[in-house]
Amino acid sequence: MKPSRRDLKKLTGFEKKTGWRYQIIATNIPLTSGLSGIPGSGQAWFVDGLYRDHAEVEDRVKAIKRIGLGLLPSASWQLNTAWTLASAIAVDLDAWTRLLLLHDRPELADAEPDSIRTKLYQLPARLTRHARRRTLHLNHAWPWSAAFATAWARAHSLPAPTG
Repeated sequence: MKPSRRDLKKLTGFEKKTGWRYQIIATNIPLTSGLSGIPGSGQAWFVDGLYRDHAEVEDRVKAIKRIGLGLLPSASWQLNTAWTLASAIAVDLDAWTRLLLLHDRPELADAEPDSIRTKLYQLPARLTRHARRRTLHLNHAWPWSAAFATAWARAHSLPAPTG
């Protein structure tokens, strides 16, 4: 395959000379018959696409570690268990926020955890109370205010969970 800009610095001398990037995929999917019931699954492009999709999953695992699962805070088993549970909840909330509220904003839905934290979760706003109502005043000069307002409206329009 043609190398991407990211892969250009990792090419071998042979790959630089030919202009192509080579990779090896070890799989137990038979190339003659493929997966049963899936037409075209015996083709090399199918296997390549299958494993590229898995690489995307591994990238999310790295993001999960950056959210907090990679840093256990204590030598205490109970504290680390609570930390793992809190990290899992944070990862689930992040994933559902991206899926349900940010699906039409690819720059936010596909952003790294640090980027989405600074763009959407840490917002410049002021919360006021008047007549038993709370009002969130967003800074309209903030570039992500429209995205936050849309996500907030979508969150409030979701149906209530039923037991």
